[in-house]
Amino acid sequence: MSGMHGGGGGRRGRVSGGDAVAQRAENAEAPRIPNLLGRIAGLFAPHRTALIVTVVLVFISAGLSVVPPLLVQRAFDEGLFPPGGAPDVRRLAVLVGLMIAIYLGSQLLGVWQTWLTATVGNSVMGSLRVRLFTHLQAMELSFFTRTKTGVIQSRLQNDVGGVASVLTNTISSLLGNVVTVIASLVAMLLLSWQLAIVAVVLMPILVIAQRRVGQVRARIAAKTQESLSDMTAITQETLSVSGILLSKSFTRQPTEIRRYSDENDNQVRLQVSQQMSGQWFFAMVSIFLSSIPAIVYLFAGLLMAGGTTDITPGTIVAFTTVQSRLLFPLLGLMRVTLDLQTSSALFARIFQYLDLKPAISDAAEAAEVPTSGTDVGRVEFDNVTFAYPDSSPDSRPTLDHVSFAIEPGQFAAFVGPSGAGKTTVSYLIPRFYEASAGRVLFSGVDVRALRQESLVSHIGIVSQETYLFHATIAENLRYAKPDATDAELEAAARSASIHGTIASFPEGYATVVGERGYRLSGGEKQRIAIARVLLKNPEVLILDEATSALDAISERVVQAALDTASRGRTTIAIAHRLSTIVAADVIFVVDAGRIVESGTHSELLAANGVYARLYSEQSTSSSPLLAE
Repeated sequence: MSGMHGGGGGRRGRVSGGDAVAQRAENAEAPRIPNLLGRIAGLFAPHRTALIVTVVLVFISAGLSVVPPLLVQRAFDEGLFPPGGAPDVRRLAVLVGLMIAIYLGSQLLGVWQTWLTATVGNSVMGSLRVRLFTHLQAMELSFFTRTKTGVIQSRLQNDVGGVASVLTNTISSLLGNVVTVIASLVAMLLLSWQLAIVAVVLMPILVIAQRRVGQVRARIAAKTQESLSDMTAITQETLSVSGILLSKSFTRQPTEIRRYSDENDNQVRLQVSQQMSGQWFFAMVSIFLSSIPAIVYLFAGLLMAGGTTDITPGTIVAFTTVQSRLLFPLLGLMRVTLDLQTSSALFARIFQYLDLKPAISDAAEAAEVPTSGTDVGRVEFDNVTFAYPDSSPDSRPTLDHVSFAIEPGQFAAFVGPSGAGKTTVSYLIPRFYEASAGRVLFSGVDVRALRQESLVSHIGIVSQETYLFHATIAENLRYAKPDATDAELEAAARSASIHGTIASFPEGYATVVGERGYRLSGGEKQRIAIARVLLKNPEVLILDEATSALDAISERVVQAALDTASRGRTTIAIAHRLSTIVAADVIFVVDAGRIVESGTHSELLAANGVYARLYSEQSTSSSPLLAE
């Protein structure tokens, strides 16, 4: 609400008839949060003064909106047509000046109110968004593996974004519309109670008509959106590379054209119906708005002709002016229930995420990772059992009583069939997941007794799926060490055998790699990831099938970089191709969640067990038998 119009339609002017039904259904699915109103009030508590001023401004603005019509009555009856006959210009000038002053004051108050509500609403939204983002950063890895990325983004963008509108529109609109309606009704009664009865009886008819038309438009809009979705699906299916190859291979282009054309005809029909339903409504509004003053004139004329009232021309003009201001506040109040429900649902969904407790958190007395002693860089599993949080109770655990020790500086490899639990080992070391039973020790200390940030800072991970930001190569490298010098970047790149390639680019380290590094080859991306880890310089390096997605040539180059990276540090490799780990100090063979064999490459071949079988199969086949 601002200025003279006392509120308008409220925030959910954007919730048209077309999506009100869907919005109500979404609101009904919102979680139930105890003391929701109290927690919402707590968010706005730091802005208490601005809120109080806003409420006062709403009341003043709404009250002022009905003053000009009263001045219009005086201008007609005392200025233009005074009892004496000739117009009283001096009196008229004073009244006109008062009206202009009120118009000006109302607009200034409206601007002030808008600034206050926008500032408070967006401040709360901003702090809530950062608070939610910070909380999500603390959540365990399993939360993100079981939650769709789109759902998380919706909480951050849509739900939190809607919070600003709660204050900037919903609350002020509710207050403004209520005050405007009450003030207008009081003004109408003061002007003429007989005419007020006529207007009050007629106004609900228009409000009901608006609601009915809105429901019709809702049904049409739902069908229109459904048709658009169908057209989008047809486009994606048939115009993708795979789709166009399929249709050409089976000469089905005419069928696809006909299917698209039929849906397009349906979309055209629905669009016409939607626009026409709105046109009929606006025509009804126009006719009714024009009719109400005419009916008031007629009724006033009947009263004046009967001599039963002292209604003056000024009263009639003032009355119709006040009456015309009632429509939009009434329509806004009809939507207020949905507004408040939607606002509560937004807050409930946000608080639901804020109330989530991270499954993995630092202990009260968590310590830093030791940086001296004989155990620095040592990794040990002591009778570890682990099952993923979403696994069924009767299923076997992913890891079942696993024990091993990797000494500082050793190169250890984990191999085994798909689903054996190899990658899970790499998740438990940095405590991305918590062991269900047993202990995971890092540098001689149970990881549950270490600060997570300290633990992860001593571990470098190179995975199969390299993630690069849409930024320069230098910026991607400095993600590991923000204050790294250019010389340090070059040293890390040389160690990862990627400096020469970077130097060959026209912009060198300032080359933008593109979304997820699409401008680079798989081998180049992987070597940049290795350089990033080397810049971090961790005591322990985890290689999770780091070369499995590469071709033979790229694999050799990347493997050479990995060999350099692993020198002088504890290295744990989740092996895809056994040829890459034949020189490992120790190889652990994992099968069905247990370590069934361990030893060097030659020892395991001599044992003629699971490893020997897998090595033989991989040596005679190009199939990736050991994919995790």
